[in-house]
Amino acid sequence: MIEIRVTADLRRQIRTWKTAGDSIVLVPTLGNLHAGHLALVQAARTHGHRVVVSIFVNPTQFVAGEDYEQYPRTLEADLEHLEHYAVDLVYCPGVSDIYPDPTSPGTEVSVPALDGIFCGASRPGHFTGVATVVTRLFNLVQPDKAVFGEKDYQQLLLIRKLVHDLHFPIEIIAHPTVREADGLALSSRNQYLDESQRQAAPTLYQTLCSIRDRILSGEGDYGALERYGRQRLEEAGFRVDYVSIAAAGDLGEPRDDDCVVLAAASLGRARLIDNLRVGG
Repeated sequence: MIEIRVTADLRRQIRTWKTAGDSIVLVPTLGNLHAGHLALVQAARTHGHRVVVSIFVNPTQFVAGEDYEQYPRTLEADLEHLEHYAVDLVYCPGVSDIYPDPTSPGTEVSVPALDGIFCGASRPGHFTGVATVVTRLFNLVQPDKAVFGEKDYQQLLLIRKLVHDLHFPIEIIAHPTVREADGLALSSRNQYLDESQRQAAPTLYQTLCSIRDRILSGEGDYGALERYGRQRLEEAGFRVDYVSIAAAGDLGEPRDDDCVVLAAASLGRARLIDNLRVGG
């Protein structure tokens, strides 16, 4: 496994592989790797010749008041994990490698259709930060494919639209959400939960399952189902950002039974997100 921190070295290695005809699969991460990340890496191994994992805590996707400075940075442990997953290259850039001009925010990439709704509405600027860093990583790594988890469904759709609109020759592969035995979606922020919060946290997934099942049983008053979900989470101690039912393809108004139930809610310091597809 090659570890690279300097952009020029990355370009040189990518050029060597491209010249040899090797396909490249990218798994972008913030680091602090858990089993969910490693499932993405394992999936990437089946989709190309070379697997590249990026580890970069991207400052532009953290909005004011969030945990950028405190976000767990566990590079040595991350590298040890990746040694067991046949990763070909780990790219660990510094902030100046991704954002070379310290005096200016530089060029930004936004996806307006998905930027200002749901998590984008409560975290203004977050998805512009995501779109910008992913675009820069795509330009640096030049992958043929990239793997993203379905846990952040809005992000997944945003990346797909970015690739489509900017004509990137990259296939975006979605990997199912990885969960604990009690249904809680794996997340680096789960470690912020204390014991009582951890016991309450699976209520998020259970609530989404209940809403999904009620839709499948024929209930069509989506507004009432969203209010039910919010009330159930609040009773379990969550601070609810949203519980919503949206079209699976673009997160607009649901037009048929191919929809997705999405939620974001906080317990203490941990902001948890999750989703479940219905139909489709």
